[in-house]
Amino acid sequence: MIKVQYEPFDAGQEQQSLLAGRTDIGAVVSFTGLVRDFNECPDVEALTLEHYPGMTEASLVQIADEAHQRWSLSGLTLIHRVGRLAPGDPIVLVIVASEHRRAAYEACEFLMDYLKTRAPFWKKEHTASGDYWVSEREQDHADAQRWEVGTS
Repeated sequence: MIKVQYEPFDAGQEQQSLLAGRTDIGAVVSFTGLVRDFNECPDVEALTLEHYPGMTEASLVQIADEAHQRWSLSGLTLIHRVGRLAPGDPIVLVIVASEHRRAAYEACEFLMDYLKTRAPFWKKEHTASGDYWVSEREQDHADAQRWEVGTS
């Protein structure tokens, strides 16, 4: 399941939904990303995420399809929020289920690395001193590089 939404999500409920009625799953790895109160600027009061509907979902489907091609996965949930979020709010949820733990761990890391570098989201931080667009981080690209063919 892949969703882009404004509403909060419940990570526990999403995991239960993914596992409902399944006995073939041996491992579940999940990652929940939260809005921090600092990034490029100190004292972030809020973060606004914008996206291009349709294009964003298609990009997330491509990333998920690539994970399925690389690892034998039993299930996958990817939820990314958009809109205005406060520090501490959950922003992204990735849940990966597989028969074995290594595939679940690696696929979860892959998905997050590619979400940070390939998914079309634009982030604006709101602070007391003004609003700022968040720049790409070189570290995110370095992290994603390990999944490129011939470099891992």
